[in-house]
Amino acid sequence: MGFSTATKREGHLALRYSLVAGVGLLTDGCVLSALEHFGVEPAWARVFSLASAMQVTFWINGLWVFRCLTRKSWAPAWLGYMATSGFGNLCNYLAFVGLVSLHSPLWSNRWLDLMIGGIIAWTINYSCARLLVFGRRDAGRREAGGPIGALAQGVAGRIKSGGSGAIGPVRR
Repeated sequence: MGFSTATKREGHLALRYSLVAGVGLLTDGCVLSALEHFGVEPAWARVFSLASAMQVTFWINGLWVFRCLTRKSWAPAWLGYMATSGFGNLCNYLAFVGLVSLHSPLWSNRWLDLMIGGIIAWTINYSCARLLVFGRRDAGRREAGGPIGALAQGVAGRIKSGGSGAIGPVRR
């Protein structure tokens, strides 16, 4: 029994997203290690390492995995990605801090804690990036921003127009 084209495409997308997650994990771990080396407490170092990893993964996912960022679409997509990834990474962060606080040789290993938190975040972040931020594939093309980006564009349009108009996608 073979897989459908849609299933293969989704698997390919998840694999590419996972490769980018690996780059994010490496960025996260390197920044975390560097900051800890300079005396920053692990919990605070992790805030900065996660923020760094989120920037790196946004651009790679938008340009290489989902292939939908343009000069016009990147800002609402960035806002949506930061919001949804922020939630996933909050879960990641809480898992990391919780494990570090155990002060156990097994569970307080920084790299193991990063991996456990990363698995939690991957599940949340892939689902959000795929369905909410970078949109669905329509006629072979993705729309950057998705529902979250449309909301962000609506808010930006409302602010730009002085608060008038309904919240929704800015129509041009």
